[in-house]
Amino acid sequence: MSAAEGLAPGLYVVATPIGNLGDLTVRAADVLARADLILAEDTRVTGKLLAHSGSKVPLRRHDDHSSDDERARVVAMLGDKAVALVSDAGTPLISDPGYRLVRDARAAGRTIHTLPGPCAAIAALTLAGLPTDRFLFIGFLPAKAKARADAIAEVAGLRATVLLYESGPRLAATLAALAQGLGDREAAVAREITKLHEECVSGSLSDLARRYANSPPKGEIVIVVGPPAEQAEASDDELDQALDEALKDRSPSRAAAEVAERLGVPRKRAYARALERSQ
Repeated sequence: MSAAEGLAPGLYVVATPIGNLGDLTVRAADVLARADLILAEDTRVTGKLLAHSGSKVPLRRHDDHSSDDERARVVAMLGDKAVALVSDAGTPLISDPGYRLVRDARAAGRTIHTLPGPCAAIAALTLAGLPTDRFLFIGFLPAKAKARADAIAEVAGLRATVLLYESGPRLAATLAALAQGLGDREAAVAREITKLHEECVSGSLSDLARRYANSPPKGEIVIVVGPPAEQAEASDDELDQALDEALKDRSPSRAAAEVAERLGVPRKRAYARALERSQ
């Protein structure tokens, strides 16, 4: 057992508030007060949280730049020490450091506990009023235009709500790029979630891009983009035309798969037509 008043040894992945310190759970506060060590993305940020909660536990920086040797030392500690992992805000590992440590601890057979709590992406989803039955979180988009457009194209055909993080200065450009790559879908921009100036603004991607073009907002931002609108199934003529083009340099199975995804038709239907057209 740990010397920390009975707290069992192992790694504790602790979600912390994304703004309102009142969102720190009772269980999270207890672990942060009784752990042997707390690993933080930024010790200055976490230090303020610990001052609020009254924790006196030693604090050490740990992020994606931490060395393999440092991770190995932490994993070794987990055999008889209780170590808490936190990020600057929200749930660790969600577009934040930590997965390598969890991976290595699991590989070493160490005990891992998760203390669920605030997550900006999930909180924004509850504010946006967009479909929640199927969604994809894609973190931050690349800064360079070509890489950003490529990343957006990867999710263009997905029938799901898309969530991503963004900074104020890049917000308008990202919204415009999303409109260009995904079509002018319904969307929402949520910022300062749980804080005094929390807001969630809804509209089309192009409307939101214009809104923020000359007035980039401050604070932590989550963009929520609704799924593509339902489309009528392609006619036989439309399907045949698309397949004929795809079959010029693709096998029937590959042509059918690509066309089915692009036109939103059943793959079985597309494959049967592709076989007919290829003969």
